[in-house]
This record gives sequence, structure tokens and C-alpha cells, in this order.
Amino acid sequence: MPTIESKKPGEPNSTGYTPGDETFTRLRNWFVLLMGNMNQEGIEQYANDIDLRNEEADCKKCEKRRDYLLQYSPIVTFMRDKINQLGGDIHNGNIHCRRCTTAQSGGFDPEYGIRICANQLRNQGHLEDTLAHEMVHAYDHLRFKVEWRNNLRHAACAEIRASSLSGECRFMREFITRGQWKLTQQHQACVRRRAVLSVMARPECKDDVQATKVVNEVWDSCFADTRPFDEIYR
Repeated sequence: MPTIESKKPGEPNSTGYTPGDETFTRLRNWFVLLMGNMNQEGIEQYANDIDLRNEEADCKKCEKRRDYLLQYSPIVTFMRDKINQLGGDIHNGNIHCRRCTTAQSGGFDPEYGIRICANQLRNQGHLEDTLAHEMVHAYDHLRFKVEWRNNLRHAACAEIRASSLSGECRFMREFITRGQWKLTQQHQACVRRRAVLSVMARPECKDDVQATKVVNEVWDSCFADTRPFDEIYR
């Protein structure tokens, strides 16, 4: 009966990725990736290896930027005040910088607080958008009593509002970082796309067809609702 041999550190495997933390191994992995000789599984292993190696530094950088934004960012301080007015309290003790294993920038849980994915952040502007997005969720949880589980319409409305109001869908952010741009209705297209993707990621959503249907059903009222802003934040 054939057996599968486990690879030792320093020995390449079929994915093109070579396990190991030595300088030579790191350089070999980088070169293999650069030459296009690493498959998708190998790329994921390579990225996970980097995230693990940089976890402590990434989290410290995230925490330093988080604290700065809580004090000086106009949108973050505005949302913090509005949440406080509703009886909530957002502070550095319930905004957690962590390494995430999924391709997301952050998340909100009423019991846990806000999670920021330190290993997914490009820069301070990305963190500001992510923090603002999750703070809109926190505001909605207190203001509208959102049913986060088992109510896709509530989830869709929350994602529409968070993507629209956080600033993550402004034109330059879409064009520079995501390669997405339109001359007309760019903001609406971005919000709709991101809301559908977020709804799709929920376990109770069957597929992209259901996610699109739910987003469309609540679109008009939720996109028009800019509370607590007077208008969409740019």
C-alpha cells in the first residue's frame, strides 16, 4: 500500500512551497512564487507562514494605529461619540487586533466587540475604513436592534449601510486598491458588490443568487438611510 511521505523543513513539496524559517528557504519560496511555480495551495501556505512569523509585529502596529485613530480620526471619533450617546462604549479594550485566517479585514460581534485583522491591513487608511465599517455595525446594533443571526435582511441592510457610510467605497479607494472604477454610480456599485459578498459569507445564505436577492430587497431604504451622518461620508 503506498504511503505519503511527510516533507521535512527545507524540502520542497508538490505545491512549490518549502517549509522552513531559514533565510535560504524564505528566499527560495519568494523566488518560486515570483517565477509562478507555486500553486494556489502553496501560495496559501506561504502567506500563512508570513502571517505567523509577523503576527506579533503586525498586532503591535495595528494597536498603535488603532489608538491613534481613536484619538484623531474624524470619522472614528464621530462614530465613537454617537455610539456613546446610545449607551455603548467603544475603546481600545474592545477593539482587538488579531491574526485572521480568512480574507477579511475585520468583524463585529455584540459580545466580543470589534476584531481587526492585523495581518490583512495594507496601511492606516485601510484600518480607518475597517474600523469605521465595524463601528457602523456597532451603532446599528444599539440603534436598530439588528438580528445578526438567521435574519439575512437585517444583515444585508447592515452591510449596505456600513459599506456606504464608512468611506471604504469612495472613488480613489476603489480605483487605487481594488482596480474597480466607473464614471457613474461608482459608489452604489461598490456598496452593492461588497454587501452581496458579505451576505454570501454568512452560513445561512445558500448562494450568490440568494445574497443578491436579499440585498436588492432592502436596497432602497437602507442605502438612503445615512444615520448618524447627515449625508454619506466621503
